[in-house]
This record gives sequence, structure tokens and C-alpha cells, in this order.
Amino acid sequence: MTSVAPPHPAWISAYQHPGQWELDLPPLTLPDMFVAMAKERGDAPMLDFLGRKYSYSETLSGVRRVAKGLQDMGLKRGDRVGLFLPNVPHYVAAYYGAMLAGATVVNFSPLYTVDELRHQVEDSGTRFLFTLSARALLPNALAVLERSSLEALIVGSVAGALPRAKSVLYRLFKRGEVSERPDDPRISAFSKLIANDGRFAAADPSADDVALIQYTGGTTGVPKGAMLTHQNLSANARQVNAIDPRIDEVDRIMGVLPFFHVFANTCVLNRTVANGGEIVMLPRFDAAQCLAAITRTQPRSMPGVPTMYQALLDHPALAKTDFSSLRVCISGGAPMPAELQRKFEAATGARLVEGYGLTESSGVVSTNPYEGLNKPGTIGQPLPATNVRLVDKEHPGQPAPEGEPGEMVVSGPQVMKGYWQRPDADGETFITIDGERYLRTGDVGEIDVDGYISVVDRLKDMIAVGGFKVFPSQVEDILYTNTAVREALVIGVPDAYLGERPRAYVTLEPDADIAAGQLMAWLNPQLGKHERVESVVIRDTLPKTMIGKLDRKALRAEIGDAGTAA
Repeated sequence: MTSVAPPHPAWISAYQHPGQWELDLPPLTLPDMFVAMAKERGDAPMLDFLGRKYSYSETLSGVRRVAKGLQDMGLKRGDRVGLFLPNVPHYVAAYYGAMLAGATVVNFSPLYTVDELRHQVEDSGTRFLFTLSARALLPNALAVLERSSLEALIVGSVAGALPRAKSVLYRLFKRGEVSERPDDPRISAFSKLIANDGRFAAADPSADDVALIQYTGGTTGVPKGAMLTHQNLSANARQVNAIDPRIDEVDRIMGVLPFFHVFANTCVLNRTVANGGEIVMLPRFDAAQCLAAITRTQPRSMPGVPTMYQALLDHPALAKTDFSSLRVCISGGAPMPAELQRKFEAATGARLVEGYGLTESSGVVSTNPYEGLNKPGTIGQPLPATNVRLVDKEHPGQPAPEGEPGEMVVSGPQVMKGYWQRPDADGETFITIDGERYLRTGDVGEIDVDGYISVVDRLKDMIAVGGFKVFPSQVEDILYTNTAVREALVIGVPDAYLGERPRAYVTLEPDADIAAGQLMAWLNPQLGKHERVESVVIRDTLPKTMIGKLDRKALRAEIGDAGTAA
């Protein structure tokens, strides 16, 4: 049984997720979880990649051959293996195969620049890197091979993973998107790596071993590698399955979120394997492709981010899409506007619930229930075996004052071991309460009598206006009530007298007819004096992260210290 102390009794009786908050989560490694399910499910489909099906047995064979191929290249237990890949079958084989061989996987975003990739390869000590022969990936990987201690590249082909007809078309018409693999002894073809009998040497990793290093910049801009153990990741996968009241039904999930991000890694990949379901994989999110795949494959769930759901609503093919199988969509990464939630549910008939998580928590901390009471504007109740408390924003060793927001701290089996080679950061990240270790989230929240959590803002996003604290999200919430506003970000800009003042950046709905001055005149009377924005800037686009979340940090960097850019 988990050692996390039970949540506050005032709301445990109102717990809406299926079953009990207490959840038994025995130690389990990801390879053991995968192999057991693959043997049980056999010829049942595990992956659908643009129409090509891969069974559990076929995927297990590939995983074993990756493990054997890596060991033949000299891989030792505890070595780091990098994945510089989009959502392709190679990712699944390399992810579980590296772990089966005893390695620690390191996720790298395909959107990284050469410098970003090189820095994280060096920081993690990655020896082997998997990538594709795509022009968007291979040149950067080759540059890092030359400029870092990386020992070898393993390069796969997208065409080889496609159905035969599509593979021929890809080779004929998309040659411009492919880079030639150089003749270099440090570079191997994925097909050559797996050309073996799959008889690898058992590595027997422990549930407490680090399975994944997942980099996160947080709000500091300095990437840190969160060390996620096998138990962290397998526990979170089981926790996510535990909140599904219909988990025994045919489990088919849309995999359009990138596996290299912790949200999809847990909510799409690991939790589906834990349940023996099928993943409909798309290499990246494309609204037209996603809608077509929904009609073709009839999934029952689809995790995503708000901008993704908005893109689906905006696409002309929405009306022709068959959503009859879609039961629940889980939104994370950014606050879900209430109007977007309402429109998506009306258009699809699916339930759209908002949740919350962090890289350091393996992906998921809380969510609104799939069935039962859904409170829009909240991130729902904690997952089973997960405790969330509020501590004083200025003095985290003390509880938040009664009735006031506080910094959210999290305890549970999914909370990371610590930061890779950064013991100095651990002291700032963890606190102990009643003998339990809690992760400081940096997010300010409130918890109502039913245990539903509302995120007020991030501590480091707060704007200091003449000694007063302004939460940007509270100003953004009001902006979103204006039907002309599509997206909104509020940041602080320098002010000679007050230190900082809020400025709002927005994009508008296509049919909106409002000027920046009019929007500011509408907004400011609804705000306290210290919250009032010094200007509203209307833009065509706002910066977003790799998974489509509005990126406040990138906007600050774009605007610069002077705060004069628009």
C-alpha cells in the first residue's frame, strides 16, 4: 500500500473518481509491465500507424531485438539512450527496448536546435541516440554527433514503418523531406540494429532505477533533467487507468500528443500498455489528419491541449467527422477556457475534462472525473494515492492561511526521484510535511470543500505592481469572457514608478471587430487599480510550446527587458 498520508477527511467523502483514494501500487518496472501485457494480448493490435497495424507480439519482438542490438553495440546497465523522435513505431520499440536492456531513456524534442540538443546530450551523458532520416531531424543529430561525446546514431526510416502503398508513395513524392544517411561507422540503420534473434542478456532493472530523464526548463530557463523511476512511471500509468470507470471496454486512444512529452508518455503510451489497449499514432498533430483518423479508427479517448481542441473545432472537416465512439478527452498543459469546453462537447458529444500535472510528477496529479461532478475552471480532484496541500507562498514550511490561496505541493508515488546531477536544486524543490516528502509545484492554488483544485497562477509569473501582487491568469480569465478574444497572455513590463505593470497580448476571433484601445477600455474597469493593464496588444499569433501551450516565457523573451516590442 502507498505510504502517502490520506487526504483531508473534509473532502474524501466527496471523492468522485471510481473506487477509493487508497490504491495499492506494488513495485513494477516498465519492461515487466510491457512484456507481461504483450504476452497476454498476443496478436491483439497495439499500434495503428497511419493505417499499418502492429500487434503486441510483433512489437515485443521489435523491443527484444532493440535490446539485443544495443547490448551488441556495448550498452551497459544504467547507460543513457536518447530518443530524438516524433510519434513513430521506432519510438515505442526504442523506448521499451532500451529499458529492457537496462538503460535509462532520455527524451529529446524534435523541435530542439543543435545547441539545445547538444547541451542535453552532454548533461545527460547520452551514449546512443535514435532518430529518423527526416530532413527536420537527421542534420541536427549529425551536428551533435560531431560536437558532443555522443558515441553513435541509430537512424530509422519513416517509409519502412508505413503500409506498403503509402511507403511507395512516400519514397516517390517525399524524397525532399529525407536526408541521406552518411557512410560513417558511428551511424547505423535501425533495420541493421534489429537484425538479430532478440536473445538479449537479462538486465533486471529495479523499480527504483531511473527509467527516464525528462528535461524541463520550468520558469528558470535552465533545463533540468527530472529523474523518473520505473515505479514513478508505472504507478502514474496505473493511477490514470484507475480513474477510468469504463476501463474494461475496448480501449483505443488517439496518440496525437508527442510521446517525447511527459503528458503523452504517461497518458497515451504507458497507461494504454498497462491496459492492453491500442494506440492510434500520428507523427504530429494535424487537424485534418486527426479528424480523418477519428472516423477511420473510432477511438474512445483523446488526450490533448486546449489549442488542439480549438484547431479541431475550426477545421471544415469537423462536421463530417464521426465522433460516435469518442467518450472522453483529457485536456492539460494550459487552462481550458469554459467556452471552448462547451463548444467542443456540443460538437462531438464527448466529455472534455481538465487535468493537471508536471514533468516532475510523471505527468498527472489531478483531473476532473470522466463521469460525475465536473467543475469547469478547476483541475479536478487528485488521482488516487496522491495528496495535494497548500503552503504559505512566502514561507513554504507553513500551511497557507485559512481561506487564502497557497503554493500547491504534491506527494505521491509518481513524484520524481530528483533532478539529474542537481542535488542543489532538490533542496529548493522538496519539503517535508508530517514525515512525507512533497514536491513544490511553483503553482498557486485553492482547494474547495469537495477537494477540487483551482490553479490561481504561477509564483514566478506574478507581477509586482508597487508592492501589490498581480496574478496574470486572473486578468486573462476576464479577457476570455470577451467573445472577440481568442487567446490571451498577460506579462509584466518595466515601469519607472511602479516597478512593473501588466500588459495584455491577445489574438482575436476571425470575425472580431475591436481595436486594442476599445478592448483596454472594456477590460480595465473590471480590474483592481493595481491590476489594470498599461496597454493591450493585438497580434496575429502568440508563441506556443512544443505541445501547443501558450508560452509566457517565450513571449517575455521575445518582448525583451525593455518591454517595448509588440
